[in-house]
Amino acid sequence: MVLVAVALSVTALSLGGSWPPPAFVVLEWRLPRVVAALAFGAALGVAGALFQNLTRNSLGSPDVIGLDSGAYTGALAAITLLGGGAAVLQISSVAGGLLAATAVYLLASKSGLDGIRLVVIGIAVNAMLVAVNSWIVLRADLDVAIAATGWSAGSLNGVDWDELWLPLSVLAGLGVLVAVIDPAVRQAALGDEIAVTSGVPLRRLRLLMVVAGVCCTATVTAVAGPIVFVALAAPQIGRRLAGRPGIPMLPAALTGAVLLLGADLIAQWLLAPVALPVGVITTAVGGGYLIWLLAARVHHAR
Repeated sequence: MVLVAVALSVTALSLGGSWPPPAFVVLEWRLPRVVAALAFGAALGVAGALFQNLTRNSLGSPDVIGLDSGAYTGALAAITLLGGGAAVLQISSVAGGLLAATAVYLLASKSGLDGIRLVVIGIAVNAMLVAVNSWIVLRADLDVAIAATGWSAGSLNGVDWDELWLPLSVLAGLGVLVAVIDPAVRQAALGDEIAVTSGVPLRRLRLLMVVAGVCCTATVTAVAGPIVFVALAAPQIGRRLAGRPGIPMLPAALTGAVLLLGADLIAQWLLAPVALPVGVITTAVGGGYLIWLLAARVHHAR
């Protein structure tokens, strides 16, 4: 996966013409986009792995259980009500994602936390938040509504270094947190009883997993909008490529980085010279993956 990521990065930096000096085009226009795709894809892959480990369900992804929509709600509130800068947008996005996660967790844990119940309730919460987001956009001023609608597709168009320093710093801190809790996450994947007997504080671990997963998702959403299905597919693909039990974090991160960068390359060149939002590509590919995943689960259940 590392070699694939390097090859895609070189391709992304090389493709396309330029009228300014080539060094300026590569360093100031293309490199920020490549870095954003790799970092955001890795963050989404980690977020998906955290929630799939937490729910022990391959459908337990932030974009499926409403956390992406919650982060988008927070971001919309910041755009329409607060009118702040990047920091306000990111804080509001994280707050919206955490509120959505809290609602799903409380509703799903009334009679004991169950992965299937959490996913089903998350899908319902996601549907309600999508309706709320549509209402906010319809009530907003025309210019704000147009910008919010375009942003909701999930796009890396126009990302520059000024927009990246804060989210990259946040994601670096979250990466350290995930690395610290990763051994406990792998232990918890073996079962609650084994985890407890080996000294894993499950309640605190689950809280840290939720916070880290939401912050990863919301940080990406605050900059690029909700990019769906990367968090759903990357952990499962990474698990199969790594051939390891459970849902390991590093393969999920590497796979997420490759998926998002590859999708962004397709988005830039599929209808060149018109650049599509990368979310259009991830939705098209991820929708097919979701159908396959659901069909496989139904077949396995039979």
